[in-house]
Amino acid sequence: MKKKICGIAKKTKTRKPAGRIEVRESGVHGCGVYATQLIPKGARIIEYTGKRVLWENVPDDLADPHTFLFGLDNGIEVIDPTTGGSEARWINHSCDPNCEAIEENGRIFIHALRNLRPGEELFYNYALQVDEPITREVAEESRCFCGSLRCRGTMLEQKADLSIGKLEG
Repeated sequence: MKKKICGIAKKTKTRKPAGRIEVRESGVHGCGVYATQLIPKGARIIEYTGKRVLWENVPDDLADPHTFLFGLDNGIEVIDPTTGGSEARWINHSCDPNCEAIEENGRIFIHALRNLRPGEELFYNYALQVDEPITREVAEESRCFCGSLRCRGTMLEQKADLSIGKLEG
């Protein structure tokens, strides 16, 4: 028998050894990724996997506003985890993250910035980049709901925050 948790079919009949993380509902947004055991500072937790797609082939107006595309440093490709993606796609943004995404040889890995306790939700700073003027619509789509005391109110990269007060359109 299978049950769906956060859109992921989970087998309930056969059990495999528990990993260090699991996906379940998040108090911050939709689904989240949680530590199931202690994860030490600096540990590589999971790879952000999926189909590689050229930026130029990504539609401007995606039907799903909750995209999981992860841009690579080469500026040419993105990882689309909707095909062959790992649980990493469910890691939510926080302005006070406990993890970081590191690109190594064109691959993205999530690392712990500090010791993570069992039951703790994993977060990294999305630092979203927008190649166009920051309009009210873009600012609204990029609003942050992390609830951290350090919340900046946006998932946009830090330098983009300076332009939010000067919205276009």
